[in-house]
Amino acid sequence: MKKLLMTSVALGGLALASTPAHAEIELDAGGYFKGYVTYVNQDEATDFDTNSFDIIRDTEVHLGGETTLDNGLTVGAHFEALADGDDGFGIDESYVYFSGDWGRLNFGTEDEAAYLLQVAAPSADSNIDGLRQFVQPVNYEAMTGGFSGTFIDPTGSGSIGVNLDYDQDIIGKSDNLTYLSPVFNGFQAGFTFAPDFGPASSSEGIGIDHTDTAPSDSLSDADEVFGRGYSIGARYEGEFNNIELIFGGGWSLVELEDKRTSAELAALSAGDFAYTDDMTAWNLGLDLGIGPFGLGVNYSQTDYGSIVEGTATAATSDVSDDEKVLVVGADYTTGPFKIGLSWYKNDNTFGVKDLDTDRYSGGVTYEYGPGMSFRGSIFYVDHDHTDTALGLSDSSLNATGVVLGTHIEF
Repeated sequence: MKKLLMTSVALGGLALASTPAHAEIELDAGGYFKGYVTYVNQDEATDFDTNSFDIIRDTEVHLGGETTLDNGLTVGAHFEALADGDDGFGIDESYVYFSGDWGRLNFGTEDEAAYLLQVAAPSADSNIDGLRQFVQPVNYEAMTGGFSGTFIDPTGSGSIGVNLDYDQDIIGKSDNLTYLSPVFNGFQAGFTFAPDFGPASSSEGIGIDHTDTAPSDSLSDADEVFGRGYSIGARYEGEFNNIELIFGGGWSLVELEDKRTSAELAALSAGDFAYTDDMTAWNLGLDLGIGPFGLGVNYSQTDYGSIVEGTATAATSDVSDDEKVLVVGADYTTGPFKIGLSWYKNDNTFGVKDLDTDRYSGGVTYEYGPGMSFRGSIFYVDHDHTDTALGLSDSSLNATGVVLGTHIEF
């Protein structure tokens, strides 16, 4: 019995000794709630009636934490989950990072360097007309003008979301490695490498949000597959003669693994689409702060892959063009109030040739507590399409709206 007892103790000690140690990282919970009541008066298609009043939300739950080791290395983790009613708690971001005097390295599904260092212009409400549009009050399925299916979706697949923003994120949430340098005298730079972006189906057509494309399972040298992605960005922040200055830019590339031959393009069926080149994007931004006043501008250009459409005559028609976005904004801050104005101009919106967009917006933000604000804004959006490609008629589509809401960080 004593021998059996000693054996049991020894086995128990061996089991404890073999138990792997856990990293000393405690995850804290956070996130945000963006909730709005909206009124929109917009053009409508035949047999489509929009509900002028709506409630729109965007909510996320964040988990994150870090620890600094004795050797000075900081190790952290960050996770973001979508938390609105129909989101199913889907993961938006999931990555770990390592940082020190040498900079920071992100490893996982996090935004690319060009976006992380991008300079945004002042806005009426950053959730509506900022770098990323989190709340879209306009219903584009009910717009008129001869478009089939969803607006800005000539294939009628209805698979796109229409967000009028200017974030440089063509790599999207593909798994990547991103290095960000330390800040030297106000200057910081970064680089992203994504080994496997994901496929693009030739049936998707133009205007597709490539960032939501599924992984390609490491396919290579295949038609309609976008592969490796690269992104670089740089940013400078400083002050001269009491003028705060932020200036930066970025460039991104996602490679098309295999470009179709002329014979393969000629074999496209009428109505089918094909990508014929790499995706590229670049942007430049400038933001000035003069006392309570802010003034900024950002210009960006995106090539979604030079898309062509098959025709009934064994030829192809170029149906895309570079998207060119200019954003100008100004704001004034006094106490807890901020007043903002912005103008958004987009030529060849989402790469659709000759589909041009203008948006004008103005609004007020009131900080009623730490990380809490009430926001109200008005906007006018006008879309003009002047090309008859794809059988689409010339169109002028517009919407006017009032948006009231609250933004809470927790």
